[in-house]
Amino acid sequence: MKHRFPRWAAPLYSFLLTAFTAYVLLDAFVIPRSYAVVAESTASSATAAAAAADNTAADTGTAALSSDAVVVTENSYTSDSLTITITEYREYDTTIYAADIQVNDASALQTAFADSTYGKNITETTSTIAAQVGAILAVNGDYYSARSGYVIRNGVLYRDTSSDSSQEDLVVWADGTFEIVTEGEVSAEELLAQGAQQVLSFGPALVTDGEISVTAGEEVDKAMTSNPRTAIGQIGEGHYVMVVADGRTSESTGLSLYQLAEFMQGLGAATAYNLDGGGSSTMVFNGTVVNNPTTNGNTIKERSVSDIVYIG
Repeated sequence: MKHRFPRWAAPLYSFLLTAFTAYVLLDAFVIPRSYAVVAESTASSATAAAAAADNTAADTGTAALSSDAVVVTENSYTSDSLTITITEYREYDTTIYAADIQVNDASALQTAFADSTYGKNITETTSTIAAQVGAILAVNGDYYSARSGYVIRNGVLYRDTSSDSSQEDLVVWADGTFEIVTEGEVSAEELLAQGAQQVLSFGPALVTDGEISVTAGEEVDKAMTSNPRTAIGQIGEGHYVMVVADGRTSESTGLSLYQLAEFMQGLGAATAYNLDGGGSSTMVFNGTVVNNPTTNGNTIKERSVSDIVYIG
């Protein structure tokens, strides 16, 4: 005799399966989980000076403060210890913003978590995080909470596991030097012991030792060929570049990884690394969003992200 399930069993199973699937998706992409709270940073004196200068310059476009000889314009910041110049380019049918950065102290290059919290699905806009830490210049980071890979931020190890041994990471050493490493070849603990201040795990590497390190057809997962992009690179000692490219609109197509690598190489980057792109790609300078971030091309709006890279 065949065993027959009650009529209600199939609908119940279907309901439970749907509920479980919904929970898994919510847990992966929506439900916030806090793992560690980071002590909040306060704006540096240079940042405070920049804000004051920016207010003073509202009518004149420039201003100087005697405390640190700070001069701020719409697209530049100059002090005794820091110079930032933002240039807008038009290449590959795309609008690209490049911030050339020169610092006397490598510690000016920092990272920050959304809500000062390391966790899962904890996000804020790039401009919000930048304001919280008093950033002069900021771009979105690697969106660590949506990916696997090592996480070292400001000299603290938060995640030492990875699901991909071939994952290429960007290491920023204590002296400010950039290096590309492969997770399968070195542990996070070893990187920390050797003096890693930041480890970003998005990728891939765009330029290594001055040479383009991606192929013309290479892309991240299933990303479209042309996308909004964010990248960071080092030109020389204390000399960096942060780049954001608009995309997905009729005014700006976006870049392939190879085009982004070509652009970074053209700026003189000896090492360059791809950060989270698409709707996340955002550059903020002195509290103002520089580019036109968009997820779908229809609305210009910042996407909330898990972290930023900034100059403070």
